[in-house]
Amino acid sequence: MSAILVHVTHGSESPTRAALAFLVARTALNEGHQVSMFLAGDAAVLIRDSVLDNLTGQGTGRLREHFDALAAGGCRFYVSGMSAKARGVGEAELAGKPAEFAMPEALVRLSLSHDRMFNY
Repeated sequence: MSAILVHVTHGSESPTRAALAFLVARTALNEGHQVSMFLAGDAAVLIRDSVLDNLTGQGTGRLREHFDALAAGGCRFYVSGMSAKARGVGEAELAGKPAEFAMPEALVRLSLSHDRMFNY
């Protein structure tokens, strides 16, 4: 199986697109692939519990359900440190989640270490 990186730049301002990214990542995980997600730009807020609990895409499902399935399946979440800081996302919002802050260099490294990359 392949290693897949899903790079997300749309957040709660585009709920269908944000949930679609998580749905595709979840589908890849269910198909047996290794999955990582990089949340940048407006997507940095998707790691917040309040957003996870309330965002639903039109025809793409509930963000919380996708996140929980991804986390249970071993997906690692990388949140752009600069994007998070600009949007007030802090360490407390990563607590207890398989997530860490990362800089652009990490995105470059992840893109080179994965077989495929999807962008949303």
